[in-house]
Amino acid sequence: MPLEFLISAMVTMVVVVDPLGLVPTFVAITNGLPSRSRRAVALRACLIAAAILAGAALIGDRLLRTLSIGLPAFRIAGGLLLFSIASEMVFGVRIERQSKEAEEVIEERVRNIAAFPLAIPLMAGPGAIAATILLAGRANGDPVHLSILLAVVAAVLGLCFVVFLLAAHIATLVGTTVSVVLSRLLGVVLAALAVQFVIDGVRTALAG
Repeated sequence: MPLEFLISAMVTMVVVVDPLGLVPTFVAITNGLPSRSRRAVALRACLIAAAILAGAALIGDRLLRTLSIGLPAFRIAGGLLLFSIASEMVFGVRIERQSKEAEEVIEERVRNIAAFPLAIPLMAGPGAIAATILLAGRANGDPVHLSILLAVVAAVLGLCFVVFLLAAHIATLVGTTVSVVLSRLLGVVLAALAVQFVIDGVRTALAG
């Protein structure tokens, strides 16, 4: 049903992209930039990530068929990848890794921080791309479901843009403790979704 697909897609993409979890990284890599430049970085990063995820939703399944990769195999692999990301969130590894990547970018003085590391790999990383292709596979080419998926991608990245604009205030308001607890809870939800992807993949493979 479209409503069930909408809820599943929204929960999956919000948890995988994790807009609130990106706040410390965004604050770190845009430290010292004027507010106008931070807005430009936020907008460009969201547009790049949106283009990547939209492309994954529209041609990801076709690309898999071209490479002779079955959707059940990708569901299992994608589920395992999402479970890995979930375990990082639960045990606090993901935040440390994002902070480390942000520090490396600052040290190397990468000019286009919107494309790297914000858009890739933090927003439209392997986990988000895998989740998008998996959700597109569940849509089975139905235009309504694909439209819902694209709308969800746009909504989640729009949420990221708003969060980036309010990043400094959110970091102060939320605090480290609340951010860590929220990341742990979202990690558990993502782990359950990842296991469901693996179960669906195994079931489809066995039935085939």
